[in-house]
Amino acid sequence: MVSAADRAKDPARTSVWLNHRPPSRTRKPDQPAGLDRDRITAATVRLLDAEGLAKFSMRRLAAELKVTAMSLYWYVDTKDDLLELALDSVYSEIDPPQEDAPWETRLRALARAYRALLVRHVWVSPLVGKFLNVGPHAMLMSYAIQDVVRATGLPPSQQTGALSAVFQFVYGFGTVEGQFAQRSEEAGLTQDEYFQQAMSALRNQPQLGPIVEDSQDLIEARGADTVHEMHERDFTFALDLLIAGIDAMRERELSPAEETPPRQ
Repeated sequence: MVSAADRAKDPARTSVWLNHRPPSRTRKPDQPAGLDRDRITAATVRLLDAEGLAKFSMRRLAAELKVTAMSLYWYVDTKDDLLELALDSVYSEIDPPQEDAPWETRLRALARAYRALLVRHVWVSPLVGKFLNVGPHAMLMSYAIQDVVRATGLPPSQQTGALSAVFQFVYGFGTVEGQFAQRSEEAGLTQDEYFQQAMSALRNQPQLGPIVEDSQDLIEARGADTVHEMHERDFTFALDLLIAGIDAMRERELSPAEETPPRQ
């Protein structure tokens, strides 16, 4: 456990991965057997999945592990350390794509895997922007993404912009999709039931009727019967647009500039 004096020496520490404190120490006689940072991190992920970020606390985690809250501080300094460890651990669920596959195939695989992660672990979205994401699993994912973007053939000056366009889109899409699923579950409804109830309630408001009808036309034109199909069709088409845009930008960079015709 870190002392108050130790905390005072490093008040601006911004990441558990930048702290040189060892992940575990020799167990004292009064420390519970079998407890280590990996077990604590796995329990943190389970609690966050089950109860959400707002309800998570060191006391709740300690109760889950059947230890005292003070025992946890032997392995981490703060609750934020645990959240950062949990965040990085779930990135291990994303398998790197095959290196010999076309870049479009690899990009789609990474985008879909990241989207699924955000939907599966709703608590990840708010933590992504809070922490530096420099843990080992996050860095491996970052390397896989950068490797794909390099393979697009875009000039280096445009590669980070392409990366941002795709994965900021995936982040936003997966965040909304995950929150909608969670909201439906909390209401005790399927996503289709929740969607239909919301649309019905909006239609009953005269000032919103025309807007709802226009939205319904778009939904019907999409050709999806369920919320899941809506998400799938929208995500697939949007990702296709982004990939087509990357391809078009690459071709534009590779094409020789058109010569300006001489003035007559």
